[in-house]
Amino acid sequence: MSIWKEYLHPQSVKEAVDALASAPTPAIPIAGGTDLMLDLQQGRHAPVHTLVDLTGIAEMRALEIRGEKLFIGAGVPHNRIVESALAQEHAQSLVESCGLIGGPQVRNSATLGGNVAHALPAADGTIGLLALEAEAEIASPSSRRLLPLNQLFIGPGKSILKADEILVGFYIPLQKPHQASAFNRVMRAQGIALPILNLAAWLERDGDTIHAARISVGPAGPTPFRASQTETFLAGKTFTLETISAAQATLLAEAKFRTSPARATAEYRRELVVVLLKNALSKAWERAK
Repeated sequence: MSIWKEYLHPQSVKEAVDALASAPTPAIPIAGGTDLMLDLQQGRHAPVHTLVDLTGIAEMRALEIRGEKLFIGAGVPHNRIVESALAQEHAQSLVESCGLIGGPQVRNSATLGGNVAHALPAADGTIGLLALEAEAEIASPSSRRLLPLNQLFIGPGKSILKADEILVGFYIPLQKPHQASAFNRVMRAQGIALPILNLAAWLERDGDTIHAARISVGPAGPTPFRASQTETFLAGKTFTLETISAAQATLLAEAKFRTSPARATAEYRRELVVVLLKNALSKAWERAK
């Protein structure tokens, strides 16, 4: 049985959103398709009439400096991000997170936009982006808009994107001297598809002091999580073992972990998150020299 009836190949963002708005419903976008095709074939996604292929849109495959930001198109595959000198310079946590998604074949096809649009609390690329204070560009038939990435999500697998909207790409502030980021992940030993816990850290150092910090964790709630209380605590503190220990306690107090039969218990995740926080902060601190 066919799992779609019509397949469209727009060549611009406008053509894509117009197609989503006018095509027989249900119509959905597809890029790498590494999650969507399996979900359709295995019945985890409702059947669709129209697939709108975004891979022919050059704008969505751009990876370049735009003003004071690094722009990464939503259609850029993970391996291209891993290999990009610009991403390695300005977005280390994203590079490290993209390098752990699936296997080489998946990373060559799967896109950053697909990872984010899936809106899963533990999505590797999303967690790597959140610590970088990325903004998402969203296109609809009538307009485009930018919004902070953490405002995109409203629940597990749910985002604010409407049926005729697509992610165009992501803007990341260029890294300045004495700023750096890092990403850590623990996954099931027998597979590559299920992260037990992801954590990304960004910081700016001023001598022996943490001038500012950003922490993202997943899963630590129904949406990808920014640890704002831990970030506030770290700002202005000297980088010491005592500071890290207190930051670990702060993170444990604000993050909400649950037990997942397929992944891990809440108690195990609480044990892991303090280790991941220390490792990511230490790595970012050294890089920020």
